[in-house]
Amino acid sequence: MYLFLFEKPMHTGLTRLMILISVGCLLTGCGGGSSSSGGDNSQPPAFETKEALGDSLFSDQNLSLNRTQSCATCHVAERAFIDDRPDANGEIGAVSLGDDGTSLGDRNTPTATYAKFSPDFHFGTLARFNSQQSDYTGFIGGQFLDGREKDLKGQAGGPPVNPIEMGMPDKASVVARIEENPGYVESFKHLYGDTLFDDAEAVYAAMAESIGKFQQTEQFSPFDSKYDRSLRGEYTFNPISKAAAGKALFFSQQFTNCATCHQLHPNSHAEETFSSYEYHNIGVPANEAVRLVNGKPAGFVDNGLLDNSAVTEAAEKGKFKTPTLRNVAVTEPYMRNGVFRDLKTVIEFYDHFLTESDHTINPETGAEWRPAEVPETVSLTELRDGRKLSDEDIEGLVCFLRTLTDARYEHLIESKGIDDCEEV
Repeated sequence: MYLFLFEKPMHTGLTRLMILISVGCLLTGCGGGSSSSGGDNSQPPAFETKEALGDSLFSDQNLSLNRTQSCATCHVAERAFIDDRPDANGEIGAVSLGDDGTSLGDRNTPTATYAKFSPDFHFGTLARFNSQQSDYTGFIGGQFLDGREKDLKGQAGGPPVNPIEMGMPDKASVVARIEENPGYVESFKHLYGDTLFDDAEAVYAAMAESIGKFQQTEQFSPFDSKYDRSLRGEYTFNPISKAAAGKALFFSQQFTNCATCHQLHPNSHAEETFSSYEYHNIGVPANEAVRLVNGKPAGFVDNGLLDNSAVTEAAEKGKFKTPTLRNVAVTEPYMRNGVFRDLKTVIEFYDHFLTESDHTINPETGAEWRPAEVPETVSLTELRDGRKLSDEDIEGLVCFLRTLTDARYEHLIESKGIDDCEEV
């Protein structure tokens, strides 16, 4: 396109000709600009890939009722995609606060790192490695702690219309917010077709899909921890360090039960996610401090897997999906309800199920471990597999788990009384 600006008088005929040419170019483009399709002169869309569009939507607070919350609010990229907002005590909250500023959930927000590797929710059988237990048969995978969504697309569609999360009344309201942004509209049409906005359900599904696509990008699963680098020969465990001792314990078949539920592939696999995606009730007690403030009625019980509409058997009550251990050293608090603050506490909790365990007291409360919220389905066979751990064993396991931290988050690791993990 050409635009002529005249600073001095020109010959009348020539001026008229040049003006006509200029107007014609403004109307037709004169072939001088880039064309995205059909020979028109439209600019490229704001987001040219589903991943880029999903990145923007992931961080867009306008998709919540009060425009205060986005996916990124509860999955902070700088903190391994967890919710790191402080609670009333100044610690990372056990559960997340909703867009309304008052609603609190009952489950801890899990890391979104490596979430793409959870298989679609199904019933099946899994081989176990470095375990004295038989292969697993049961429900596997899915998204959320109870697997209620099959895949990342389904997961991404949940929070905007959840009344205690982003709080939008319905999908059509979310689509209306999307339509406020011309860049979104042109990008959705570019990626999903010009008629997409004829159907609000289709737009919402496209939104969820694009966010899911973003979560499948490398920044969520870089596989660049010290453990990964050791597999590539870029890092070497000091063979007599605490971390090396913990690694040996973790993968041992006889001494610990860690690998029973936290190893998906044979040893030294390049994409080990440290979760089998099995479902178990590991005896976690209710988080009474959260229940005091989140409005759950007296006697409320989190049914876990049984809350999944695809599951009806009472034997599945209280079971939750095995989480990834990647970035576990920087994603406190722990367990599906954030009831424990320290990774060392978590390992002592596991150990207390073993015969003659020395860890009969919760170090965070100074009292005996409280009973399981759902005592009737606790996976005692798996929990009682192995030998009791010494304090040195526990330190070693914590040190090894720290090596599963993505490189960009290693600076977030806190010693919490366990130092010199990789020294002699």
